[in-house]
Amino acid sequence: MTADDVAKDFPIVCVGGSAGGLDAYIRLLRHLPPDMGVAVVIVNHQRTLATQLHELLPSYTRMPVELISEGLVLEPDHVFIIPGQRDLLVLDGEFRLKPISKPRGWPDVITVFLHSLTLQRKGTLIAVIVSGYDGDGAAALCDIQEMGGVTIAQKPETAKLPDMPESAIASGYIDLILSPEQIAQEIIRIARKAS
Repeated sequence: MTADDVAKDFPIVCVGGSAGGLDAYIRLLRHLPPDMGVAVVIVNHQRTLATQLHELLPSYTRMPVELISEGLVLEPDHVFIIPGQRDLLVLDGEFRLKPISKPRGWPDVITVFLHSLTLQRKGTLIAVIVSGYDGDGAAALCDIQEMGGVTIAQKPETAKLPDMPESAIASGYIDLILSPEQIAQEIIRIARKAS
């Protein structure tokens, strides 16, 4: 399937997380139907370990779970996982992988991906920030809101590590603060409205 074969206006959900994120991803995916017409992109902010999420998460969703490779087409009813040590961009409906732009310190892969989406997408964008260290993603939330997207932070008391959701909330650009289960319900509501 090529990017031209896929409708360009389906909602995209970016779920950004880090340490403790696996718990949030599982709780979220368990409550999402496989046919709601939404692409879910999990951008796990890992610096050194290659991700194993594409092996772990298929047990919790009926959507196909794919580790992103260069040129992979972004399509609905799939869960896409960022590979380790890469920046992720979207160009003409396809994923692009670049060498990580911030190899030292805390990475900003969530921010990079969200900025890329705001430059490339006309459809509904949903940015979700879940458990993790640091504040990756917070710097792009204003852009998501400005283009009419929805920004959601995991309720800090439901996160294993609340730093990332708290940084997102502190940015002043979060629309909703919800548990992973409530986030799933909100995504379903937005998907229904978009269709």
